[in-house]
Amino acid sequence: MTGSPDDPLSELSLAPFHATVGVAWHDFLDIYEPLRSDLYRYCRHLTRSPWDAEDLAQDAMARAFITLARLEEPPPNPRAWLFRVASNLWIDQARKARTSERSRAPDAEPPAPTAPEPRAQREAAGTLIARLSPQERVAVVLKDVFDFTIEEIAEALATSPNAVKAALHRGRGKLAAPEDDPPRTAIPGVLDAFCEAFNARDIGRLTSLLLSGATIEVVGARAEYHSGGAKSKVFHGMLYGSKRLAEADKRGGIEPRFMQGALPSPPRCEVRVHRGEPLLLLWYAHTDGEAVRAINRVEVDDERIARLQNYFFTPDFIAEVCGELGVPFRSNGYRWSLPTANS
Repeated sequence: MTGSPDDPLSELSLAPFHATVGVAWHDFLDIYEPLRSDLYRYCRHLTRSPWDAEDLAQDAMARAFITLARLEEPPPNPRAWLFRVASNLWIDQARKARTSERSRAPDAEPPAPTAPEPRAQREAAGTLIARLSPQERVAVVLKDVFDFTIEEIAEALATSPNAVKAALHRGRGKLAAPEDDPPRTAIPGVLDAFCEAFNARDIGRLTSLLLSGATIEVVGARAEYHSGGAKSKVFHGMLYGSKRLAEADKRGGIEPRFMQGALPSPPRCEVRVHRGEPLLLLWYAHTDGEAVRAINRVEVDDERIARLQNYFFTPDFIAEVCGELGVPFRSNGYRWSLPTANS
């Protein structure tokens, strides 16, 4: 953003506002961050996809942060309230997806309720989402997984206890079919080229593998980059951020407790297939060996990368994917842009 000194929307005038929001966000995390793992697990049960679970958890935290400012009093039960926010988001998304499907095929039979994102349909085809309505899934997960009372579920769904009992009865009757494994897909050549350029620390070659309109998203930090210079800066951070990670106790960036013996050498990039989808794993060096600390998801168009999502501040997601792949991993926590210890 650019503007003159008198421009009320100039970067200079927005800087104090941005700093204030940042402080408020970290104050919010002081209360709600301990619930983040439970929130991810809840979203995982709803979406049946680690990718969509992380997206939904991120959206729920952002919505909760905004909504909290409008409440006269803080929620008496933060965990139940946060789950309610996530439930409402997911139900709304599922309803919109169902409405969109019906509008495209008005003469067809109404489709079964499904997940809101096309990739969730791809990753979770044949799973319980196709069999349970949004309300049924929320009711079953809250009751059978998180041990909510009927009354708490009724409050989360803004309905009556009798309606919750009926939803539980219907939903439990549909829990029969196992989850299908998606078919494996070929690894695009551009991903091998990305690994070669990354491991050669060639930022220019990395940037050349992107489409002109490609975007890079740092998931968790809620940051998205479109310009060429910004993309190069992100790649530089991916390659050399390990130096700051290894000295987080002095230089900030993440909480020092997440250093975990990290060494300053650049990470190594490797392609691995997870649930039929090729991913880019970043292996970081530590005093006791290598471990994955970041995962990159890519969308490819015409042998170029159209979108890259960097998962670094997403510990629950990284733990699940690495656990399924059977590879060692380390957590970086949820917080980004932390000040130095001495500031």
